[in-house]
Amino acid sequence: MSNVLFDVPGPKARLRYRTYAVVGTLVVLAFLGYIGWRFYDSGQFTARKWEWLQYAQVQRDLANAVLSTLQAFAAAAVLALIFGAIFAAGRLSDHAWIRGIAGFVVEFFRAIPALILMFVFYFGLPTVGVPTSPFLGVVLGLTLYNGSVLAEVFRAGIQSLPKGQSEAAYALGMRKTQVMFLVLLPQAVRAMLPTIISQLVVLLKDTALGFIITYQELLYYARYIGSQGTFGRPIVPSTIVATAIYVVMCLLLTALATYLERRNRRNKKVVAAPPAATDNLVAASA
Repeated sequence: MSNVLFDVPGPKARLRYRTYAVVGTLVVLAFLGYIGWRFYDSGQFTARKWEWLQYAQVQRDLANAVLSTLQAFAAAAVLALIFGAIFAAGRLSDHAWIRGIAGFVVEFFRAIPALILMFVFYFGLPTVGVPTSPFLGVVLGLTLYNGSVLAEVFRAGIQSLPKGQSEAAYALGMRKTQVMFLVLLPQAVRAMLPTIISQLVVLLKDTALGFIITYQELLYYARYIGSQGTFGRPIVPSTIVATAIYVVMCLLLTALATYLERRNRRNKKVVAAPPAATDNLVAASA
């Protein structure tokens, strides 16, 4: 028995795959256990390395660092969604010159790492007399990179919709812009919402790059605490705490994406994205 892409594994193959999975899991657990033992052996779990968490001022500063991370994430997420919607519409325009400009912008910024964009905005703009700040550099860098990826996500979602949606809107006398922003784009957003939120998880994690341009977010503060001799330079404990906070925030966003996906499946009014849309997304994220 087979399907389009591969043969369904038989009993021996399934047993072999399960064996590989068990062995791989044991290897990963052994590796993590070794790392934990090395941390313990080097004194990273001693009380002195963790006493910094007991200070009220440190707790307030840590909360402010998390707030700074969320502020950069919120601003960049909103701007990236707007950027993606506008340039997705541009890539689907009936005018070749608009498609060309939108395609160039999307492909250009999608090909540049977010960190380089942050460098350009933080270090480059002052050289031409434009004032900037670490927050502005982080937000603009994340907006352009993730907005370009989201533009491809929106485009894939719009192209996955039945043609009858736009034909019915045109029959009602709507213009191209109205059809795009009032009919097609809202449906595409709902159909691709789990994928959009997954990209926002990437955006949230990329805010950690801001510490390189001195934006005082969570990773920046963890590095600062880790360098303090007063607490025994707890670089490993502060990194573990920052990692745990990042994991919690990302898991919350992922849980939201899972919830919305299940809700959309139960809602018959939502046009589900076909496999072709997922294939386009993979190509867009590459």
